[in-house]
Amino acid sequence: MSTPAILVENLTKSYGRVKAVDGLSLSVEEGEVFGFLGPNGAGKTTTILSMLGIVIPDGGRIEILGMDMAREPIRIKERIGYLPENATVYGELTAWRNLEFFANFYRMSNAEKEKRIEELLKRVGLWEVRYRKAKTFSKGMKQRLLIAQTLINEPELLILDEPTSGLDPGGAHLVKEIIREAKASGKTVFFSSHVLSEVEELSDRVGIIVRGRLKAIGPIEEIKRQFMELEGYEIKVETKEPLPEIEHEDIVRIERLSPNRAIIFARSDIREWLSRYLASKGITILSLEIEEPSLEDVFLRTIYGREDE
Repeated sequence: MSTPAILVENLTKSYGRVKAVDGLSLSVEEGEVFGFLGPNGAGKTTTILSMLGIVIPDGGRIEILGMDMAREPIRIKERIGYLPENATVYGELTAWRNLEFFANFYRMSNAEKEKRIEELLKRVGLWEVRYRKAKTFSKGMKQRLLIAQTLINEPELLILDEPTSGLDPGGAHLVKEIIREAKASGKTVFFSSHVLSEVEELSDRVGIIVRGRLKAIGPIEEIKRQFMELEGYEIKVETKEPLPEIEHEDIVRIERLSPNRAIIFARSDIREWLSRYLASKGITILSLEIEEPSLEDVFLRTIYGREDE
């Protein structure tokens, strides 16, 4: 069994009387894209900063790339790339000099640095403005420069906190491409985002944190399935003939949209029973499908709706 890229065990951190992270445990496998979700103040940033060794937790253990963060923080930081949510660039330095400054922290020859900086500036669309001072850049251009900065050391693990914040659609598309490229090359990506459609599009698995506790973790489809089992199923049915009366012990209610269309709210997936029942009544089924929840449905209804649990 391979060593996880990220292993967090029973992480706790308090600020005074406020418990920011409360016994959180999770693991992220090598080569995985992991989306980290939660409302503001849920403990996402504290968890990320603890994973980076910037915040010292009150308890628990963190391993990054097989190394203990408490014992080998420098070695770990050499192999990861981190993009904070509210990162800033050095405004008096040019785009080139900004990247050169950070490249100097790593064991790179001058030739390697120049090659890497050129590659990255071209990749993020800033090559033509490489000699302009960063203070003249728009917010989106600064974010692109920060993304290049995050990649300067060719990290094995990317930790991205709201990476598309402030970006126009083209910039957001670039970030998503970079995340996909990282995964394709075997790198691991751990990212938080308020754009749930991005998380759903990019992530292999997600973790949802509320009030410092992990409320759900797993592949998105699995979380959706658990949500449906908890909240119930919405089954859309359309028939050629008018729908007859339908009764089943798992049906909560039926919303009739027309004589031959309805939404059935049920405690279980009764489609197989429903198809047999309608066939026995001589009814021709035109469509019979479950309305699957989106990640936003799960996030808003399961998480925000259950904060007091």
